[in-house]
Amino acid sequence: MMATNGKEDVSVSSNDGSGYFTKSDSAAVNGVAPEAPSLSRLQNGGRARPQKFTFSPEPSVEDIRRLQAEFTDERDWNQFHQPRNLLLAMVGEVGEVAELFQWRGEVAEGLPDWTESEREQLSQELSDVFIYLVELAEKCRVDLPQAVLRKMALNRMKYPASKVHGSAKKYTEYKD
Repeated sequence: MMATNGKEDVSVSSNDGSGYFTKSDSAAVNGVAPEAPSLSRLQNGGRARPQKFTFSPEPSVEDIRRLQAEFTDERDWNQFHQPRNLLLAMVGEVGEVAELFQWRGEVAEGLPDWTESEREQLSQELSDVFIYLVELAEKCRVDLPQAVLRKMALNRMKYPASKVHGSAKKYTEYKD
């Protein structure tokens, strides 16, 4: 439910002929990250760790908030977009994301067994969740990026790496 700014990102991957990737900029096209080699080859024939995924720097969360606010205003939908309604709409969209994963068992990072159509559907459903989350935060006057930073700081205190490394226990289960 959001208009885009019309920009299209381009993916660039180059192979210098030596058998390993020297550059791989994983940019998204229409919000879907292209498939990249899962592991790059080292010169000695070994395997390197998979490259880390990164989001594109634009649009910012504020840009997305503004675009969605314009979209909503143009349609006179603010009358329907109260916090409760946005929350319930977001929960419905989360259900649609869950439906895409239902009955698949464990799914590998990067979704190597998914078709392009399935990836696009996931991209759309995750976008719906994000759009509703951003709009809900706006309506509740929560500065989401700042709230995330504060929450991450709290999580660092609750889950110090020296105590929790490699464990999935809840913070209340740890002994000092």
